[in-house]
Amino acid sequence: MSTTINKIGVIGAGAWGTALAKHLADKGLEVLLWAYEHDVVNAINTSHENPVFLRDILLPPGLTATSSLIEAVSNRDGVLFAVPSHLTRSVLRQLAPCFSAPLPFVCATKGIEENTAKLMSHVMEDELPPSMHRSLMVLSGPSFASELSAGKPTAVCLAGPDEHLVRRFQSALMTPVFRVYADTDVIGVQLGGALKNVMALAAGVIDGLDLGLNARAALITRGL
Repeated sequence: MSTTINKIGVIGAGAWGTALAKHLADKGLEVLLWAYEHDVVNAINTSHENPVFLRDILLPPGLTATSSLIEAVSNRDGVLFAVPSHLTRSVLRQLAPCFSAPLPFVCATKGIEENTAKLMSHVMEDELPPSMHRSLMVLSGPSFASELSAGKPTAVCLAGPDEHLVRRFQSALMTPVFRVYADTDVIGVQLGGALKNVMALAAGVIDGLDLGLNARAALITRGL
């Protein structure tokens, strides 16, 4: 396992995965982004854009795309996973045989698996080789892909059981506008990332009903 993080494979070219891949490439890392959709792969490699999931954002030349999971994780120093939660298990199941050796693995997927009520860390442990379990991490927080891509300030939390590994990836991800807090509370970080969406939806209902800022502030405060 490399001690220097220079090459990252990003799995998932939705808005959040593409934004994170752009962020890492802007930092100077060599980023290979896996996309299921062939038209997305072609657009990223030819015109440096993802018109399907992250429109009107120019992607750096250091970010390339592939439709091969094996290629996306080969010769990488780590993997960043950003597939929607309802597809996480199936993609992990396809991804697991692609690892020739254990790799640090950061899951940036927010949510709880619908049928099992399992957190993403539990789904990862179900599907990925046991030799990788110690190097599994989660990345979560209130974060919009469009704002990260535009360079607006964003704060997230990175958690994992190996504190030294978490610090290494914290350093790899951190920039002046992308603040990454390090932690070991894998469960708490995931629950926070999932449950804040419930409060966000409820806040939207309050706005839609025009109940006012007092009601929204009360909801957020009590929710927290």
